[in-house]
Amino acid sequence: MTGTLYLVATPIGNLEDITERALRVLKEVDLIACEDTRHTRVLLQHYGIKTKMLSYHEHNERERAAELSALLEAGASVAVVADAGTPGISDPGFRLVNDALKRGVRVVPVPGPTAFVAALIASGLPTDEFFFGGFLPARATQRRARLTKARALNSTLVFYEAPHRIAQTLADAREILGEREAAVARELTKLHEEIARGRLSELAKRFGSEEAARGEMVVVIDRNVISLEAAESDSEIDIVARVAALESEGLDHRAALKRAARELGLNRSEAYRRLVAAREQKKS
Repeated sequence: MTGTLYLVATPIGNLEDITERALRVLKEVDLIACEDTRHTRVLLQHYGIKTKMLSYHEHNERERAAELSALLEAGASVAVVADAGTPGISDPGFRLVNDALKRGVRVVPVPGPTAFVAALIASGLPTDEFFFGGFLPARATQRRARLTKARALNSTLVFYEAPHRIAQTLADAREILGEREAAVARELTKLHEEIARGRLSELAKRFGSEEAARGEMVVVIDRNVISLEAAESDSEIDIVARVAALESEGLDHRAALKRAARELGLNRSEAYRRLVAAREQKKS
């Protein structure tokens, strides 16, 4: 008989966030495959679990997947855990699951914490339909291309991001997606947990300092561009000023108007109409 592969979710910070079932499975399996044995050992020692561990991470995933699949095929039971959260979600696991299924091994999920779900439900943004994009690319060109693709989605957007890139990512999102409500969740379930909410431009400014940009981060972005009328009510967006600012950066008037329209979620003709109306209003 083949063994069983368990995909066990573990706490993303607070060690109390683990299920009784997960603890039982970790005690009963023959082997625990984990990203970092030192990290997982803290959890196991906390709960008095002495099961043997084996490293399984992005750098040895190919070799380890074949090794673990052979053990499973021979009848062993194996639990896969990430350093935090659910294995396979922006963490190793996919290759092993595929190999195990091809060999007829039973694969059992043991659900629990996932950082992007925790951030989404606490963000205050719509949860009925969302897109999870994992980690955005580190390179600016690729990151902006990914955000451009996401612009067409009528869903709440959720991404993971590193602290040293968070301010630039928020600024890129503001430029490409338009001004939107958003939230940045950091250090979820940990001592310094924080969920900052506001507009993309506000959050980009807030996380511009090294002190603010610390810890694991999840970015949640609303599906809707903030309307010009709503923004103008508190003088935060002025199409005349935005076009002028873009022109001062070197864009010609047509290109500046086109970009400002995209940022505000308007088609070009509507943006032009509002630009003319705003200028006329200022004259009067």
